[in-house]
Formats: sequence, C-alpha cells, structure tokens
Amino acid sequence: MKEFSIAELAHYNGENGKPVYISHDGKVYDVSGSKMWKTGTHLKRHRSGQDLTTDIQGAPHTPEVLQRFPQVGVLKKTEDAADSRVPAALAALLKHFPFLRRHPHPMTVHFPIVFMFSTTVFTLLYLATGDKSFDTTALHCLGAGVFFNGLAIATGFYTWWLNYMAKPLRPVRIKIPLTLAMLLTSFVLFVWRLSVPDILDSLSGAGLLYILLVLSLSAMVTVIGWYGASMTFPVAKDLN
Repeated sequence: MKEFSIAELAHYNGENGKPVYISHDGKVYDVSGSKMWKTGTHLKRHRSGQDLTTDIQGAPHTPEVLQRFPQVGVLKKTEDAADSRVPAALAALLKHFPFLRRHPHPMTVHFPIVFMFSTTVFTLLYLATGDKSFDTTALHCLGAGVFFNGLAIATGFYTWWLNYMAKPLRPVRIKIPLTLAMLLTSFVLFVWRLSVPDILDSLSGAGLLYILLVLSLSAMVTVIGWYGASMTFPVAKDLN
C-alpha cells in the first residue's frame, strides 16, 4: 500500500482534477465520492490533503464515518508538528481533552440564546396577564443572560483564534459587534430594571423604550445564532 508523506498528501486536494485525500490515524482515505468534500473543503473548515486525526477527535461524528470510503495508502510516521500559536500547557490540555478544541463555544452559546428569548417571552407574558411572577422571571433570565453572554463571548474568541486563526470571516465580522451590542443592551436593561422596578407599569416613554430594547434582544440573538450556525453547518446549495 502506498506511503504518503505530509507533503505528498497535500497534493491531493481536489484541485485541477486531482482526487480528494485525507488521513486519519495513519491511514489515507479517498473521500472524492463524498458530496461534503466536493470542493476539497469540508464545512468550510477542514481542508483536504491533510492529516485530520486531531480534528476528527473534536468532530460531532466518530472516525468510523471514514470507513465508508476506500483506503488508498498509509501516512509516513513523522513527529507531530506543534502549533507555534498554542502554548505548551494548552497543547497538552488539548491532547488529553480534544473536545476543548471544538466544543466550548457551541456548549456555552446555547445559554444566552435561551435566556435572551426567555426574557422577551416572560416580559410579554407579564404585559399580557399582569402576573408579577412573569416579570420577576424575566428579570432573572435577563441577569443570567448577561452572565452567559460574557461567557459565550470569551469562548467565542477562543474558538475563533484556535480553529479559524482569527481570520476576519464574514460571519465573525457580523457576530462580534452584534454580540457586544447585545451584551451592552442586556446589561443596561438589567441595571435599569433593578433601579426602576415598576418600569413596565407605563407603556409609554421609558416603559415603551424598555420593551423595545427587550424585543431587540431576541432579534439580535437570532441573527447571531444564524451566522454562528452557518460556520458550523454551511448551507450547500448544490446538495440534495
């Protein structure tokens, strides 16, 4: 069975009619028949012609998916090249816990999503029913949203730096300012609501502005979530 060096493997990237090869755990696979690799890049993140052993450890699927494709060779054993951007302590941590490479942001981002929507829903329920418990719950959700917004932003910057080399991708350029705006808006609303507990007693003036800002939270988190999902699950128009 043919042996490939890393340099040789890099030539099989799907360009100029070449097949699409990747390697995992020392084995080289021809994934040319996969629609997900049709352009030579998988989900706009993983490039062909590379060893994806580490990447697959952090993927949402298991390596067994590669068994659907023919093995065309093996990868020559070489010393792993360390990523000069990653401190030694972090590199060791990622080696033992590969999920820390891919999953911290997707795990934390769900919390601000649910709390921003919940703040809006419970605020509207209070306005519709007058039940003060809904207003209290909205406040609690808003406070949790402020906290988890900060956590999601921190893990987002970490994931962007580690997995996307901090490239100015269009979704990121949209997400960063919008996320910071959402954090600021939710913080202002939280402090405002604590300072003026009866802010919603009047549906004009300050009360109306408060409601509009609460509604904007759901709008902002929807756009942020859409562009975040487009990076993980890009829409391929040519796929069935």
